[in-house]
Amino acid sequence: MNIVVVGDILLDVDVDGMATRLCPDAPVPVVDVSGARDRAGGAGLVATMLVEDGHHVVLVTVLGSDEAATRLGKQLANVTVVAGPSGAPTPVKTRVRADGHPIVRFDEGCQQAPVPAVTPAMLRALDGAAAIVVADYGRGLTTNPSLRTALARLADRIPIIWDPHPAGAAPVENVAVVTPNWAEARAAATFLSPAPSADSPGGLARTLMSLWRSNAVLVTQGEHGATLARLTGPTPLHIAAPETRVADPCGAGDRLAASLAAHLAAGHDLTESARVAVRDAASFLAGGGVRALKGPPRPVPGHSTVLRGNDAAALARRVRRTGGTVVATGGCFDLLHAGHARSLAAARALGDCLIVCLNSDSSVRRIKGASRPIINQLDRVELLLALGCVDAVLVFDEDTPEKCLNLLRPDIWVKGGDYDVRQLPETPLVESWGGRCLTVPYQPARSTTHLADALARVG
Repeated sequence: MNIVVVGDILLDVDVDGMATRLCPDAPVPVVDVSGARDRAGGAGLVATMLVEDGHHVVLVTVLGSDEAATRLGKQLANVTVVAGPSGAPTPVKTRVRADGHPIVRFDEGCQQAPVPAVTPAMLRALDGAAAIVVADYGRGLTTNPSLRTALARLADRIPIIWDPHPAGAAPVENVAVVTPNWAEARAAATFLSPAPSADSPGGLARTLMSLWRSNAVLVTQGEHGATLARLTGPTPLHIAAPETRVADPCGAGDRLAASLAAHLAAGHDLTESARVAVRDAASFLAGGGVRALKGPPRPVPGHSTVLRGNDAAALARRVRRTGGTVVATGGCFDLLHAGHARSLAAARALGDCLIVCLNSDSSVRRIKGASRPIINQLDRVELLLALGCVDAVLVFDEDTPEKCLNLLRPDIWVKGGDYDVRQLPETPLVESWGGRCLTVPYQPARSTTHLADALARVG
């Protein structure tokens, strides 16, 4: 399945560190930088997300000829890029975070750019798409007449998801869905007379649907979810978002647009696709947002950089999109033994993928004492992944797996037969999104403690 992303790209730079003191010259925090990483932004971020989800992606865009464009190209190595010349500097947005919280953002080269030319190769790249995402970041590409003509021609044949920008062009007619956030939707409606009610997302969505002549408008409202208005629906539908603690919402709109494209390309109904996309955006933020995306860091000399991957969450999204069942289990898995292998194999048989939520070394020490774990977490991860029944491992530092569960939202959470699912603290959480807690047969006389004792006797 081929998904085409059309739009403006930019270079995002994430600078992370710790802030423990104020500057003596001014009342501002001093950030001790621990690492910096380049990342594709704008339409490049949407394309990167879709590639991580396992889709074949073609990115249709324009590129500059400066050093920032070279760095941006390296971040798009896994994406098929069809690009023309932008004729302008590459926009660079540098975000500085301390302890995971945004401190400041520096923008370079983000001034209004001339409308770029569109090459014949860029137009040809639209053909054969199962769905198109237009990620408009106000740099002028979506105002190009030949590109708009091509998109309008395709709008009646395939789903087009248009993510608008206040400085960008209006969507072409008949796109499947336009996805403004609340601020963008209100800005688009300010010149209308009479203006729609500022307190009615549904009324605003329907007004914009008429203005843009689109088949649907999905107005996103952050933690309050989203409101969907569609031509075929009598009244707007509110879609609640899962409760999520968010330090930085960057990338949530891109995640939502990418999820919509994947679901609509697979032939799913827009209403169901919108519900899944809202849930995926919440899971994306709960899992660390853009900071958890894969990509090589640029380490700062003298500092170490810790990366937290998002592979497990991406796997869960892929399996759900194809109608599969996501199974997860958790534990320390110190001194892997036959009981573990049998329980994990039984858990994997319950669905289409098995994700193991693994207690980190520090978590194991707090739970089991200073002498544990016997095997460090890197080796425990390697051993678990060596089992054919384990598809992914997600390491967590907390004492309980609640954060992992909120991120993965498995359909089935599995524990051993020595547990009572009615008394598991995770049960209410898993059932809150329609999941189930199940047990697999307990393996008597097979435990880490028994194995450790036997090894001690041998020694």
